Amino acid sequence: MKSALIHSPRRPAPPAAALEDVGARIATAARVARRKAGDVTLIAISKTHEAPQIMPLIAAGQRVFGENRVQEAAAKWPALREAYPDIQLHLVGQLQSNKAEEAVALFDAIHSVDRPSLVTALAKAMDKSGRCIPCFVQVNIGAEAQKGGCAIADLGALLAQVREADLPLAGLMCVPPADIEAAPFFALLAKLSADHGLAGTRAAGLSMGMSGDFETAVQLGATHVRVGSALFGARPAVAG
Repeated sequence: MKSALIHSPRRPAPPAAALEDVGARIATAARVARRKAGDVTLIAISKTHEAPQIMPLIAAGQRVFGENRVQEAAAKWPALREAYPDIQLHLVGQLQSNKAEEAVALFDAIHSVDRPSLVTALAKAMDKSGRCIPCFVQVNIGAEAQKGGCAIADLGALLAQVREADLPLAGLMCVPPADIEAAPFFALLAKLSADHGLAGTRAAGLSMGMSGDFETAVQLGATHVRVGSALFGARPAVAG
C-alpha cells in the first residue's frame, strides 16, 4: 500500500514563517547590492484574499498591503484598518479615472498612474479631499499592448504633467514581461529614473519586483517590492 504522503501537495509555509523568509531574502539581496534592507518596502499583495487569510500576516507584523481593484479593497479593508490603524494600503492595479475619488479616499499610495486623464482626475480628487497620495508613474517597460503603463517615449511628457498638476510623485513602477529574465527591465527602469532626474530626489522610488523576481529587483534598486504568492501561497487555478 502506497503512503498517502506521496501524493499529498506541499503545504505552504505558515504566514509568520513566509514573512520571515521573504524578509530574510530581501535583506540578503540588499546586502549583496550594498544597500540597507530597511530601504525596501515589502508590499503584501492581498488581492483575492479575504480577511481570514490576511489576518495571520497582520498578526505576524506586516503592515503594508497592496490591492489591484478599488471595489475589492473597499469591501474588505475598512474594518481591518479600523482595527489596525497603522496599516498602509497601496493600489497596484490599473485605475479608472472615474474611480479616482474612491482611490484617493481609500489608499495611501497609487502605483499605476499611466495617462494624462488619470493625472487630471487624481489631482481633482486630491484637491477636493485634501489628501495628498504618493503616486508612482507606471511605465510599460516591455511595450506590451495588453499591459497598462505609459510608453517609454511618453514618460517625459507624463512626468511633466504630474509635476504641473502638483501630484506627489513617488517614483516609477513597472511589470516586466512574464517568463523572461526580468533584470534588464529593472535596470532600464532605474536608468529611466536617472535620465529623467528622479534619482536622488523624493521621487526616486522604484516599484518593481514580485514573488518570482523580487531579489533581483532589490539588487537593481527597488524601493518597493510587490509580493503575493510567496506570502499567501499560490492562488487556486481556475478550472475550464
